[in-house]
Amino acid sequence: MLQFDKICYLDGNGNLLTSEIKTELDEGFVKKIYRQLILVRTFDRKAISLQRQGRLGTYAPFEGQEAAQVGSAMALQKDDWLFPTYRDHAATITFGHSLTTVFLYWNGRIEGCIPPPDRKIFPPAVPIATQLPHATGAAMAEKFKGTSNAAIVYFGDGATSEGDFHEGLNFASVFKAPVVFLNQNNQYAISVPIERQMNSKTIAQKSVAYDIPGIRLDGNDVFAVYFETKKALERARKGEGPTLIEAVTWRYGAHTTADDPSKYRDQLKSDFIRDTEDPILRLEKYMKKAGMWDEQWSQQLHEEEAEKIEQAVKGMEAFPLPDTNDLFDHVFEENPWVIQDQKDQYFEFLRGVYT
Repeated sequence: MLQFDKICYLDGNGNLLTSEIKTELDEGFVKKIYRQLILVRTFDRKAISLQRQGRLGTYAPFEGQEAAQVGSAMALQKDDWLFPTYRDHAATITFGHSLTTVFLYWNGRIEGCIPPPDRKIFPPAVPIATQLPHATGAAMAEKFKGTSNAAIVYFGDGATSEGDFHEGLNFASVFKAPVVFLNQNNQYAISVPIERQMNSKTIAQKSVAYDIPGIRLDGNDVFAVYFETKKALERARKGEGPTLIEAVTWRYGAHTTADDPSKYRDQLKSDFIRDTEDPILRLEKYMKKAGMWDEQWSQQLHEEEAEKIEQAVKGMEAFPLPDTNDLFDHVFEENPWVIQDQKDQYFEFLRGVYT
C-alpha cells in the first residue's frame, strides 16, 4: 500500500516539530499570519450572521479550514493566479480580494467576481472541479510566455471524483505546467464521507498516476501549509511541473447555510477537533511558548479586524442597486433567442408589477 504520511510542523499543543523553519519564524511574520487568520474567521462568522438576517444569500462557511487557505495563499507572489471554489474566500481575501467585493459576491452581485486590477483571481467555481483545467491552462500560458508566474487551484475531496480533476492533472503533468493543486480534504463531500466516494487511502497518492509529486499535510497547521506550498510553487517556477497537495482538515459547520450537518455526521467530532486541533488555537499556543504573545495586543487586533469587517459590510450595503440586465447579459457575447425570450418576458413582468 502506498504510504503518504501527514506532514506536520506545528502540533496541536503549539510545539514546533522541526528546526528547519525556525529561523524564518520571526515575530512579525508569525503575527501577520495570526492577524490574517483572525480576519478571515471574523469574516466567516459575520457572513453567517448576515445570511441568517436575510442580508446575504446562501453562504458557504469555512471555519476550521483557515490554515489551509491562508497558509497557501500567503505563499503566492503578486503576479500568480488563484483559482478558488465557492468556499475559498479566506484564500482570495488573503491574496488581495477586498472584503466588500467578497461580500458582494455572496449578495448575488456580479461585481463580486471582479478582482483588484493587480490580482489574477478567477471567479469562484460553483460547478465541482471545473476550475482545475482552467488553472492548468493559465499555468501553461504563463509557461509559454516565458514568465515565472505560477497558479494555485483549490478544490475539495469531492472534486477528486470528477473527470475535470483527472483531466487537469493529466494535462499539467504532460506539459509540466507551473500549477499547484491544493486539495482541502475536509472529509465530506456535502453529506458523503470520503470512504464512500473512493477506495484510495489518501488523495495525495493520486499523484502517482500522473508521475508528479504528491504531498499530504496537516491542513490545520498553517506553517506546514505555507512552507510546503511555497516549495511546490518554487518547483513550478523552476520548470519542474505541478504538485498535488492534500491538506487534511475539518470544517466545523455546515456545507452551506442551507444544510444541516447533524443529519449525516457526528457534530461532537467537530467540538473535539475545535478543542484539540483548531488552527488558530494551536498558533496561539506556539506564540505564547515563543514569547510572541501579548494579551492586550491580541484584544486590539481582534477589535481592528472586526472593524474592518463592519466597514466592508457598510460598503456592500451602500453599493448601488444592481442592474437587472446582469441576470441575462453575461452568459454569451450575444444572447441566443432562448435567453433573450426569457429576458423580454421578465421585463414585461416587471412592467406589470411596477406600473
